[in-house]
Amino acid sequence: MSRITPLRSESLTGATHAKKRRTLLKAGGTLLLSVMAPHAAQAAKILAVRVWPAEDYTRVTLENDSELKTNHFTVKNPERLVVDIEGLELNPTLKELVAKIQSNDPYIRQVRVGQNKPNVVRLVFDLKEEVNPQVFTLQPIGNYKHRLVFDLYPAQPADPLAALIEKGEWQKEASPQQVAPTTPNLNGVPSKPELRADDKPLLKPSEKSNERLNNKTPDKPLEKPDTQLAEKSDKNRDKSVSRLITIAIDPGHGGEDPGALGRNGSREKDVVLAIAKRLKAKIEQLPNMRVMLTRDGDYFVPLNVRVEKARAVQADLFMSVHADAFVNASARGSSVFALSEKGASSTAARWLADKENAADLIGGVNIKTHDKQLASVLLDLSTTAQINDSLKLGKVVLDEISGINKLHKGAVEQAGFAVLKAPDIPSILIETAFISNPEEEARLTDGAYQDQMADAIVKGVKKYFSKNPPLAKSRMA
Repeated sequence: MSRITPLRSESLTGATHAKKRRTLLKAGGTLLLSVMAPHAAQAAKILAVRVWPAEDYTRVTLENDSELKTNHFTVKNPERLVVDIEGLELNPTLKELVAKIQSNDPYIRQVRVGQNKPNVVRLVFDLKEEVNPQVFTLQPIGNYKHRLVFDLYPAQPADPLAALIEKGEWQKEASPQQVAPTTPNLNGVPSKPELRADDKPLLKPSEKSNERLNNKTPDKPLEKPDTQLAEKSDKNRDKSVSRLITIAIDPGHGGEDPGALGRNGSREKDVVLAIAKRLKAKIEQLPNMRVMLTRDGDYFVPLNVRVEKARAVQADLFMSVHADAFVNASARGSSVFALSEKGASSTAARWLADKENAADLIGGVNIKTHDKQLASVLLDLSTTAQINDSLKLGKVVLDEISGINKLHKGAVEQAGFAVLKAPDIPSILIETAFISNPEEEARLTDGAYQDQMADAIVKGVKKYFSKNPPLAKSRMA
């Protein structure tokens, strides 16, 4: 008996341990399943909805915690876009989309949101006209998670040049006799018609010169020597040609891409749009000049589309307006950049170009269409001549800016900025100041400084054209 008892105790002890082990394994398995099962069954979550209406196109963005699969199609009579989103349950954030559609949206009349079937949400966009929809996803970048994007473009987009003329706010009241010749009036004073004693109709510049020679009345100097040399050097130019000078102004960033952020919450996209609008108004006060803004509201324009827009209106100049930023808040000053064929002129210029070129990743572009457009637009036709003219423009603009703000660099720098790659348009990028510097941030958001910056740029443009008058173009508008 004394031998049996220990054996029985040992057997019972072993059984007890085995039972406890099985219990623990079951509990662990149950716990593991309870942790994993909700993730397997959990639907994607909408984190934010944003709408960016514009004449160019309207963008709707759904930001979510995972990539979504969609199926979309259009319906006629009336025009509608239907989007089914898989793996999604309707939540209050998604319902906010209904209230975010504005009555003045050019393309969306309203949107309806509903649970079409389990794990499938259906969006129905009631449209104001036929659209060409682009639906695509964006991977997480910066502060953004996964994004599902709907870009609604008009099925028949307006001709950019016709749209520019229709929106024209420049001086159009002048009679044909008062239109400035190919070289604009660069004194800031509107040109007036010459008054004659006999009140004869005004003649073209070439006819006036001939009349003076024939009548031998040297009451006024014939023409300045530099004007004569310019005409002799270009005999093929029609001396009687008069046309508007078109300047493309590009406010950087916009929409999904806020650009650099100031310490006090200022956003680069807002500041540069305000400066660009002031610059536009001032330039169009000059005779014979008009301005096309690549964006006139808070929406994103891909970098290559900015170039396309400038070329579509046959711009004579392209100026991209930005506000700089750096990790060190003490960095300050204004800068001007031009394109480079052979690499950046400094490490800082290369860093800035890389940062600005990343705008497409943050703003969001449809890769399927972007590559084709990029290949067709960024051609290397006359890049060397373009860069030389850009450096001339950049120098005079930088000189004028130095009168209102400290310069970060005393010379025009160069790097591979994608937005400056129009092969036939002198193009510069202006960093107006450092928005990351609290003192300069305050100036950038001040209307008086914005006016000073715009005035300085206008002076630079006038000086550029005084030495580099634009040639006649084949297409007049």
